[in-house]
Amino acid sequence: MKFPRCSGILLHPTSLPGRFGIGDFGAEAFHFVDFLGDTGQRLWQVLPLGPTGYGDSPYQCFSAFAGNPLLISLEKLSEGGLLSAGDLEDGFRFPDREVDYGAVIEFRIPLLKKAFENFKTRASSEDWNEFEAFCRQNISWLDDYALFMAVKEAHGGAVWNQWEPAIAARQSTAISQWSQKLSQEIQSCKFGQHQFFKQWSALKRYCHRQGIKVMGDIPIFVAHDSADVWAHPGLFELNARGEPAVVAGVPPDYFSATGQRWGNPLYRWNRLAETGYAWWRHRPAGSLSGI
Repeated sequence: MKFPRCSGILLHPTSLPGRFGIGDFGAEAFHFVDFLGDTGQRLWQVLPLGPTGYGDSPYQCFSAFAGNPLLISLEKLSEGGLLSAGDLEDGFRFPDREVDYGAVIEFRIPLLKKAFENFKTRASSEDWNEFEAFCRQNISWLDDYALFMAVKEAHGGAVWNQWEPAIAARQSTAISQWSQKLSQEIQSCKFGQHQFFKQWSALKRYCHRQGIKVMGDIPIFVAHDSADVWAHPGLFELNARGEPAVVAGVPPDYFSATGQRWGNPLYRWNRLAETGYAWWRHRPAGSLSGI
């Protein structure tokens, strides 16, 4: 594979300027792509774009396949009629030079839920067909992720192995009961993923037109508190309580004299091998991996 010599910039979208406390897929992202093109750059490395968990790190995400709903442009939702201009004027004041994730989450997530409520009453049949097609195309991870997030919220944000035992163990009856009980929350989560990938795809297409290639980032390990580990516990080194039996890290090096303990569960590579590494092979094919 030929890859001509080129240069680019590493910038996570959250670092872009934004009215609502964090960079997103709105106008500033497109302006940044223009800047890359004007300065002769050919690469934009974005780092992981998944939904962040503890510590707001893109390397500790609730899913290896889902997108971070905080990156959804609220202005674009307003332009599409899913939010009003008044919805975006809520009196929040965000820091100019850093991200206060607590305030960002408090402001953005309720608006995303409101956008879904508006979608249910305002969307055309074409819009519904597009949404339902997205859900079908991503069923391999989306159903588990949406249920995981809904049940997690219902348990006050607790780690999955601290949930009620039946749903923590993914018993079929519990899956059915919780899916029915939280059907609207699950649909709202799926709607957020649809909007994320719709906006992300539009931004990537704009990059292509400007001659910019997007370089994604696939973390080697996944977070213990994730839909991936909850849905596929047999693929990870867990003990009987669902906790990591062994965790990832690095030995002492230039950055840390004592090494680093990341806390991510290790894989059971023999179990992955039994499926031809299907879970791993699916990851690079996902829309978060770049071009």
